[in-house]
Amino acid sequence: MESHCFAYGVTAAGLSYTPYSNPSSIPTGFDPPSHFYNHYHDTQHQITSTDSNYFHQSPLDHHIRHALHELESALMAADDDDPPPTDLKHLLIACARALSEDELDEFDKLVAHARGRVSITGAPIERLGAYMLEGLVARKESSGANIYRALKCHEPDGNDLLSYMHTMYQLCPYLKFTYMAANGAIAEACKNHDRIHIIDFQIAQGTQWTTLLQALADRPGGAPTVRITGVDDPVSRFARGAGLAALGERFAEISKKFNIRVEFQPVPALRAQDVTRGMLDIRAGEALAVNFPLQLHHTPDESVDVSNPRDGLLRMVKSLSPKVVTLVEQESNTNTAAFLPRFVETLEYYTAMFESLDVGATRGSKERIDVEQHCLARDVVNVIACEGKERVERHELLGKWRSRFMMAGFEQCALSTYVNSVIRGLLRCYSEHYSLVEKDGGMLLAWKTRNLISASAWH
Repeated sequence: MESHCFAYGVTAAGLSYTPYSNPSSIPTGFDPPSHFYNHYHDTQHQITSTDSNYFHQSPLDHHIRHALHELESALMAADDDDPPPTDLKHLLIACARALSEDELDEFDKLVAHARGRVSITGAPIERLGAYMLEGLVARKESSGANIYRALKCHEPDGNDLLSYMHTMYQLCPYLKFTYMAANGAIAEACKNHDRIHIIDFQIAQGTQWTTLLQALADRPGGAPTVRITGVDDPVSRFARGAGLAALGERFAEISKKFNIRVEFQPVPALRAQDVTRGMLDIRAGEALAVNFPLQLHHTPDESVDVSNPRDGLLRMVKSLSPKVVTLVEQESNTNTAAFLPRFVETLEYYTAMFESLDVGATRGSKERIDVEQHCLARDVVNVIACEGKERVERHELLGKWRSRFMMAGFEQCALSTYVNSVIRGLLRCYSEHYSLVEKDGGMLLAWKTRNLISASAWH
């Protein structure tokens, strides 16, 4: 069956899209954010927490408790000499439960049994299980942070890393969804402005903005002046193989090619919460757009730091009076969840993601193995093995992000129905199992019944 993907420009009505025959024919200039490298259910549910001031009880608790109750009942009904669960998912949960209850002898027995059931070349649950077992063992040995740092130290060289990220960009629609949702919201919010300032809190390779700049250059009535302030991060710099000066040169080439004035202002690698207004050169008369692409969950909240840097960053951004703020995040509840529910949530989330990767690559594909190992596995280990400040992968559901933004004084922007329809067409390029769910003013990208990525816009 012939498939089509899209690139977009601007017409008098707004964004327009051009079909391409397949994902690989999309023009170069992808920019997978390092969040997928730095870090990945169902969002029909709201996030939960023991802090009633921040969280509300939701069906998510019932879902996890039901799964754990089934496993507990099965284990209690068995004799001590009965074999471990035959279902790999239940076996992995049994390993996590034994560790959470400090039953270390039982844990070691279950892990030994599970190791014979997992494989990085097997079915999705077998591949994911291999990485989750490593996370469990690291947690037992209290070496999660050391393993996480070791994985960072043994990253592939910059060119290989870019190759793996590009492969992921082609295998699944998650990154294209990220760019199309953010760029569409910014184009809509700034369509009547002649001076635009974009602050990107994870500039990465910078090429995410190529299609938007081309679209703005073709805008009826003439191209606006665009300033881009890019906040760097260590992994993006590593992948580029160069500092932010390289991005300045790239934007200069784009400016010349599309005949649009583009200025680039770099902000060296910092934690997002350390960025201040004074670093951003805010100017009167500019339409300000702020982009958080799969990045904001790395900023710790009140459960890690009493100063609550996550909400503090949002309040700082609100003080800039932005025309639009775009947020794209993994739709998963791992921030404040206790270890065992967090393990179950991670297992379910990544099982869906690993299943979706099978659509674009054969099971034994080296390219798929590289993507899972270098773009996803480190995040899995961090969620399972680390705690406190060492656990940097702290995802929240759209409902919780919505609460945070509203508490910071933001109002939600409606996302373009036209852009939503184009994204639905993009998803058909990949598989009938992808879908787009519109909920609470945002968009949720789902694999089968599991929501994986959320997008929303605020002002």
